[in-house]
Amino acid sequence: LTPNDASKSSIERIGTLPATYPEWLGDRSFNEAHGTKFAYVGGAMANGIATTKMVIELSRMGALGFFGSAGLDLPVVREAIFELKEALDSRGLPWGVNLIHTPERPQLENELVDLYLSSGVRRVSVSAYMSLSSAVVRFACTGLRRNPQGDVTRENYLFAKVSRPEIASLFMSPPPDAILAELHQKGQLTTEEVELARRVPLADDITVEADSGGHTDRQVLTAILPVILSLRDRLCSHFSYEHAIRVGAAGGLGTSNSVAAAFTMGAAYVLTGTVNQACVESGLDKHGRELLSRASVGDLAMAPSSDMFELGIDLQVLKLGTMFPMRARKLYNLYTQFDSLDEIPLETTEVVEKDILRQSFSDAWADTEAYFATRDPSQIAKANADDKHKMALVFRSYLGQASRWAINGELTRQIDYQIWCGPAIYAFNEWAKGSFLENYENRTVTQVALNLLEGAGATMRASQLQSFGVQVQSTQAFSYRPRMLKHEL
Repeated sequence: LTPNDASKSSIERIGTLPATYPEWLGDRSFNEAHGTKFAYVGGAMANGIATTKMVIELSRMGALGFFGSAGLDLPVVREAIFELKEALDSRGLPWGVNLIHTPERPQLENELVDLYLSSGVRRVSVSAYMSLSSAVVRFACTGLRRNPQGDVTRENYLFAKVSRPEIASLFMSPPPDAILAELHQKGQLTTEEVELARRVPLADDITVEADSGGHTDRQVLTAILPVILSLRDRLCSHFSYEHAIRVGAAGGLGTSNSVAAAFTMGAAYVLTGTVNQACVESGLDKHGRELLSRASVGDLAMAPSSDMFELGIDLQVLKLGTMFPMRARKLYNLYTQFDSLDEIPLETTEVVEKDILRQSFSDAWADTEAYFATRDPSQIAKANADDKHKMALVFRSYLGQASRWAINGELTRQIDYQIWCGPAIYAFNEWAKGSFLENYENRTVTQVALNLLEGAGATMRASQLQSFGVQVQSTQAFSYRPRMLKHEL
């Protein structure tokens, strides 16, 4: 009150509302388990789009970041881990890397887990799992111990990204006995680790992924999050776990209001992806980041994926400023219509060779053959015996390279950029209009994170005021505007 205000006696006290700080959002056990200040995670965008620089900046501000190791060669991942350890381990700051399910190449998963365990990686974000592999179980269960109080403690943490209850159940349950027995027989888990693994969930942190960029089930967060939270409660009770599983939220989190909604629904933490892809620390090319900053409603599309092309699986991408979605769809339609490259009509072949592949079918196959010769020679043998598979590999080469062009900044291929993108980006762009974050060159992962969290706290406090019966101006109380924020760890 100021001297010009009405006297205190004329003001009705409805209630007392404590401050709401960004540090208080989410589940405090998340901060305690992972050594963070905020219950905020930067997702592991594949092919190094989530760069080491992005991870380092998030960690230094008090959040947790995951390096996008999926799709990268082992030496590149090893070098990234070394950089992260050098920058963060001495300060005791948390960080992590990605492990993506590759059932067609199980040895790759095992090699990555070997690297992670030998390098002291303590947090791994796992994605695209439809079933459990021995590699992911080995990472999670290595180092299980009992502390002096008798509680089971972890050395390694899994963050399992899920969008379906049946997959969530795999990670919320103890590992299967058959896999534990196999790992024990190979000497990869001790007797104590196997015994303790039966008493804890495979993952303590489950990230519920709603509609997102890339591969997506296009779930609605307000529908799927309560389902997984309910499943968590049932399984924790069924298995009599000592500690509750933390369930986080991801997908569509592009404004402070959406982050507030996630926390209000019970999310232990929030995870962002697409909004970070447009930041200066992103591994995406500058032109791609500029396109993302201009994206609006209607600028997204579903397009055939490279890794699941033959199955007809789509992923969500940006269509603004690129012809990739249309061209990828054309290639898939040709694949379903014909049984070999030779069957495609001449006029169609000329268009594909000139505008999409920019080389002849024979040259495209030669390049594809050279690629698989060092990575998976069995694909070459299969293609030589099956013309349709050969066609699929040639078409997949365009899809696979399109994402690389967007990362490497291939100027001659800007029209073919494949940019994975979810609806969070157009919500963020609308929210950022008129603020310093409207310009993509001002977007840093720390300023994006701090504004999302600060605004979420303001929104939740305004909602609490409403619950006391206070008439609040929604255009002000629920419309936090991004501003330059300082932070100290």
